[in-house]
Order: sequence, then structure tokens, then C-alpha cells
Amino acid sequence: MRTLLHICCSCCAIYPVQELRKGGAEVFGFFYNPNIHPYQEYRKRLESIEEYADKTQLRMIYRDEYRLEEFLQNVVFRESERCRYCYYTRLRATAQVAKKGNFDFFTTTLLHSKLQNHERIREIGDGLAKEYGVPFYYRDFRKGWKDGIRISKDLGLYRQQYCGCIYSEKERYLGK
Repeated sequence: MRTLLHICCSCCAIYPVQELRKGGAEVFGFFYNPNIHPYQEYRKRLESIEEYADKTQLRMIYRDEYRLEEFLQNVVFRESERCRYCYYTRLRATAQVAKKGNFDFFTTTLLHSKLQNHERIREIGDGLAKEYGVPFYYRDFRKGWKDGIRISKDLGLYRQQYCGCIYSEKERYLGK
């Protein structure tokens, strides 16, 4: 069971990678996150997943693209729907790579976070599965939230303080 796991950050990857491997999956990571801003934050997360992948022998596919302007053009004046755009963009890219690479399933570490909208992620994943012909594997990985935090600290991995986009950074530091 070859599974392509979209990875938003190293901290959120830990528990899903462990669980998928326990279930017998051959897991490949996919880093594609054009939503992460500013650029220094993007680089920190990319370097952290490279470090984690090296420590855990996780094979990775990197689509290293920083697309600030494209992200802003697609969410400005639609800020309340920015997460939908963000989920769709990253899951679509994952589904495309999964199809091209003949993976059995694709999924995402976004399902590890207590802060993400699981229903929306599942809806988008299922729609893309139909479009690309690769099943979306939904699993609620939130059960391992605290384990992921503990292990990431033990490994000395970079731990971000907000979801990724400039809007979530503002909400983190200034409140909603």
C-alpha cells in the first residue's frame, strides 16, 4: 500500500507517518505548501521536514515553490474562504503526484491538527480522488496530537506558532 502523504510541517507529520507505517503502508512524504508566509517561515518548515525525513528514513518528494503573489491573488477579498483554497491547492497537487507516481492512496498531515476543518478536507480529498482516480485516505490523526508535540520536542524540530499563511499569523498574535 503505497501512500503519498502531503506534509505541511514536520511536527504534524510524526504521528501520521508512524500510524501509516504501523498499518503496513509504504509512506512517501510530499512537501508542497505555497500558503506558508513569510519566506523565512517557509524555509524553516522546509528545512525541518528535511531534517525529520533524514532522521526517520522518510522518502520525500519536494515541490519547493514559494508563491506569495498567487496565494494573495486567490484569497484577497475572500479571506473567510482562504482555508478552502489552501486545502484544495495542496491536495490537488498531492493527488496529481499520486496519480503520476502510481500511488495507492493519498492523504495529508492536515488531518493531525485540531485546528483544521476535517469535514472540508475530507470533502475536497474525496472530490479530488474521483477526479484523479487515486483514493483519498481519510483518518482522524488528532488522537496523536500530544504525541507529535512531545516527539517533535525530543527530536529538536522547529515548531511553528501558526498554521502558515499571513492571515493565520495575524490571528495567532493579534487574535481574531
